[in-house]
Amino acid sequence: MQDIHAKAAAIELVIFDVDGVLTDGRLFFDDAGREYKSFHVRDGYGIKALQRGGVSVGVISGRRSRAVELRMESLGIAHVYLGQEDKLPAFETLREALGLEPGQIAHVGDDLPDLPILRRVGLAIAVADAHPSILPHCHWRTSLPGGHGAAREVCDLLLAARGLSNLTVSASA
Repeated sequence: MQDIHAKAAAIELVIFDVDGVLTDGRLFFDDAGREYKSFHVRDGYGIKALQRGGVSVGVISGRRSRAVELRMESLGIAHVYLGQEDKLPAFETLREALGLEPGQIAHVGDDLPDLPILRRVGLAIAVADAHPSILPHCHWRTSLPGGHGAAREVCDLLLAARGLSNLTVSASA
C-alpha cells in the first residue's frame, strides 16, 4: 500500500470513465428513447472535495449522454470528453493541455476500452467489479463497485496521499 500512496501523492489529474465507474454500468431507456443514468451522491461529494484539494478531474467516455453532460456540469468538471470510442487521443489532448506527464495522472476504468489509458498513467485504478482482463494492468482496485462509491474511494485515496481529508477540504471551502 505504501507504493500506492507514493504514486497517489504525485497525481495532479484523475480521469474517470463513466459507464461502469461513475455509474453501475447499466443503461436505462424509456419508450421515447431517453436515456437515464444513476450517479452516487458520495462519488460527487468526493470529486468536489478532490477538486478543492487541488487535483484536477476529467472524464473520458465512449458514449455520448446528455445526462452525463448535466452531471459533470453540476460537479464543475471542465474536462469532459464524450463519444470517444478510442480514448487515447482524448487522453493525450488533455495531458498536453494541462502540461502533465503520464506519471502525474490517474485513470479509473472498468473494461477493455480503458486499457490504453491504464497502460500509460502513473496510477491505474480498476473498480471492484472491473472486467478481469484489465486487472493485471492496474496498480490498485477499489473495494466498492462502479456507481456505488468507487469514485469516492479514489478521491479519498488521493486526498490522503496529499495529507488531506474530505473533512479538511470541506472546512476550507
